[in-house]
Amino acid sequence: MLVGLISDTHDNVKAVEKAVKLFNDIGVSKVLHAGDWCAPFTLMRFRDLNADLVGVYGNVDGERELLKKRAEELGFHLAGYVCELELDGLKFALFHGHLEPFTSAMTRCGLYDVIVRGHTHQPLVERVGNTLVVNPGEACGYLYGRSTVAVLDTKELSVKIMEL
Repeated sequence: MLVGLISDTHDNVKAVEKAVKLFNDIGVSKVLHAGDWCAPFTLMRFRDLNADLVGVYGNVDGERELLKKRAEELGFHLAGYVCELELDGLKFALFHGHLEPFTSAMTRCGLYDVIVRGHTHQPLVERVGNTLVVNPGEACGYLYGRSTVAVLDTKELSVKIMEL
């Protein structure tokens, strides 16, 4: 299964539209958003996505109740601050990553095959024990000038960081 990973969209609707097109072209089955959507209108730009979307809140997300309502209207799931899910027999944790003690504990606990996080705006793919930790970087491109997402292949347990 191919899983699209995205974070830190920060209201950059053009980047979201590029990400949706890329995910649709590649044929991902699921997209995980690690937070910092910002406003509900950003979430609405995912409406043409041909995959299920699961997301969490980030530290700068406003109007959380309206974000959740818009997600439900689109058939997506906004899980709150942390989401645990199983895909292809792999246990995932999805969260934003702005609370460093929590992020560190989750990364080191060994309960998850894959952790998807955001917040730093820097792409990262690393192994911590048996856990694959992925930060797809900043989709918005505001901080470092690189708009990136990632695609995870659950069969190979491999990740590709991709520019938008």
